[in-house]
Formats: sequence, C-alpha cells, structure tokens
Amino acid sequence: MQSASPIASAPPADAPTLAVIGAGLRSTVYAQRARATGAVRIVAVAEPDPVRRERFAREHGIPAENVFSGWEDLLAGERLADGVIIGTQDRMHTGPAVAAARKGYHILLEKPIAPTEEEATRILAAAEENDVILAVCHVMRYSPYTRALRTILEDGTIGQVINVQHLEQVGWWHHAHSFVRGNWRKEAESASLLLAKACHDVDWLAYMMGAIPQRVSSFGALTHFTAAARPAGAADRCWDCPLEAICPYSAKRLYLGCLGDPEKEFWPLSAVTEDATPEGVERALRTGPYGRCVYACDNDVVDTQTVSLEFGTGATATITVTAFAALEHRKTRIFGTHGSIDGDGRHLRIHDFVSDSWTEIDTGGGDDASMAGGHGGADESLADAFFSALRHDDPSRILSSGRESLDTHRVVWAAETARKQGTVVTIPPTALSATHLSMTKQEESEYTA
Repeated sequence: MQSASPIASAPPADAPTLAVIGAGLRSTVYAQRARATGAVRIVAVAEPDPVRRERFAREHGIPAENVFSGWEDLLAGERLADGVIIGTQDRMHTGPAVAAARKGYHILLEKPIAPTEEEATRILAAAEENDVILAVCHVMRYSPYTRALRTILEDGTIGQVINVQHLEQVGWWHHAHSFVRGNWRKEAESASLLLAKACHDVDWLAYMMGAIPQRVSSFGALTHFTAAARPAGAADRCWDCPLEAICPYSAKRLYLGCLGDPEKEFWPLSAVTEDATPEGVERALRTGPYGRCVYACDNDVVDTQTVSLEFGTGATATITVTAFAALEHRKTRIFGTHGSIDGDGRHLRIHDFVSDSWTEIDTGGGDDASMAGGHGGADESLADAFFSALRHDDPSRILSSGRESLDTHRVVWAAETARKQGTVVTIPPTALSATHLSMTKQEESEYTA
C-alpha cells in the first residue's frame, strides 16, 4: 500500500542509476519522485519484507537478478548503480552505509545518520575516504519557506539575530503512532526523540544562524504515556476498551479514519497493516503493536523536551518538541535588533522597527506538514537535489555536507547529555565556519538546476 503512484517519466538512457536499501515509507517517497521526474533510474532493491520487496520491484521495473532480501547481497558483487538510497531503521544504517561507500556508491541516507557518534563518524569517514557524496535527509533545508527565511536573514532585514524560539509540534496522534506504539518508542531500539524526530530542527536552526552553538542545556521527560497516567477501567487494547470513544489516542478512531484517503492509507496506515479494509484494520489492532493502549506500552522516549542553545555571537535559542499539539508545520519566532519574524512553515510575518509596520510573505510551501504531504514540498526538493548531484557529479548541490550533518548531530548528542546529567554542555569547536554553513544565493538558486 502506498500513495497513488505518480505518472512515470521515462529517464534518458544515460540517466544516473539508483539502488534502494530498505523499501519502506521514506525510500518509497524518494523513489516515486525519481519515477515521476525521470531524473534517475531505479535499478536494484534490497528489502527483507517480501510484500514490500516485490511491490517495489514491480513498480520500478527492476529485473529479478537485482532484487535482494538483504543489503549484504546487493552490495556483495559489482556496483549496480551510481547511488543508493538507504532507508533502513535507525540502528541499521551503519553496515550498509559503510559498505556502500567502500563500493563507490553516492549515498542518500535517511536521518539520523546513526544513533551514536562513533557509528556516525565511521559512516562519514567511509564516505570521505572513498570520495562519495553523503547526503543526509535534512529535508527542512529544502523547503521554499526555508529559502525565503534565509534570504531575509542574510539580507539583514531584522538586523542581528538576538533570540530564536522554535516549536516542533509532533502531533498527539503522530507521537502515539510512532513514539509510543511504533518503531521509535524505545531509545535502545531506535534513538532518542530528539535525535529521531528533531535532529531536523537542530540542523535547521544551525542553518538559519550560520553557526554551530557553543553551549547547550535541555530538560524533558516521559510525562504522560505511562502506566501511572492510565485511566481507571482502560483496557490493554483500544478495540474493546470502554473508554475508547473519549480517548484522544484511540487507535480505532485513528486507523479506521484513514480508510478511503490515499495519503493516510500510505501513512500512517501502511505501517499498521497492508490490508486497507475495516477487517484488516481490526485484525491489526487486535493483535499488533499499534492497537495497544498508549498507557500500556513499553515506550521510554520522552514526550516533551526543550533545548536551550547559546551561540558565539551571544544569541540564544530554544527548541521545544512536544507531543501535545496538532501535527502542523514548525513555528518559529526570530527576534533581531531591527525587527522580528514570525513564521508558521509557510507564511512569514516581518515586523520592521523603524516604520513599526508588518509585511506578510506567502512562501508557497504546502500546508501539509506530515510525511504523507511531503513535508511541504521539501521531500521532493531534497530528492531533486540528490538526483542533480548525481547527474552533474557535483556534491555542492546538496545543502548539507556529511561533515556538517555530523556536527549538527553532535549538538543533539550534547543536548541529550545535558538533559540526562542536568548540566550545561560546552560543544567543542568544529572545523565548520559560518561560511561553510552558509550558501550564496546563486548556489541556493541552482542546487536543483
């Protein structure tokens, strides 16, 4: 099950080629973009789930000899493609990424790079030693909204940035789906919430500020989705729970409500069941992990966290990540010496202190902040940038280098250390400069050319 397949554009005979390792939701999004644009050809896939594997191979016309159940087999022989999309689970990135780099594949790697700094450093080292592109899927850099906001900041419209307040609304049902019942519920099996969900936000803020922060503190906890918060009379599963109709986190309401909507059947429903019928949903919720009561799961990742950051200029910023909100675009307020900006992921409201006037800009990004909606067009732009980098053999078309992505990941790990130890952590200087984190307007306008 997936979103309606885009109309295919036949790629030219000399188009770059791609292999896919892990034919899950994220890889499918990028592969569908490849099929729609004809910019690259998908020529190989490795996926352990036979249903996903066969469907993916059929959709992209992959010959049987290039269809594998495991990444080890795909990477065992001669190189099959120019690049590879790695969309495996978080703790399954290191093996295929290192092996692919050593084979000479350029890599589009789903975030986070890896759960630990040691593993992420190994991946980066393999990419650099073998002179291959390592593009981490920091999709927020690629949205029309981000491009417009960066232009305003670089033009000095609001003067020197003094403070930033940034809010990531995970969404009450999305958090229950992914981080209470789903694959990212336990840190030991995936990653912390901050790394799995909000490494985007830390990376984006560094991109906006043109620098890595110098100090970080953080507070957060698993505050609600615990046995202690379980209402009296709640059942272990939603399907037969007497409180289901009044529970905000009802799996029955959420997943039955996806039926008939192609985008919602693609996500989140396809993570729950391949059978998009009322009977299929009932079977999945009666027996599978997504039907469990949110107060009776084995989750341990936080549901709310705030990160405080200090930059070398003296500017400060906060990032708040919370389950307890609607799933909407991130919201950001930026305060400068000459003005301020309020942003909601699509619209920017700019306050000029001299004239005491407001200007509003519609950046043209999509309204749907979810994965099903392509993160406001950012998914397509990221894929296009990687395809362009392959076609032109030009890593500068990627808006974040592998080394830069590792450095913003290090901020996340520092924040987690600060949260767990109750300290303020100083982040060691990196080789990155503001220039490295910045991109000229000409480069930014050409990255998908």
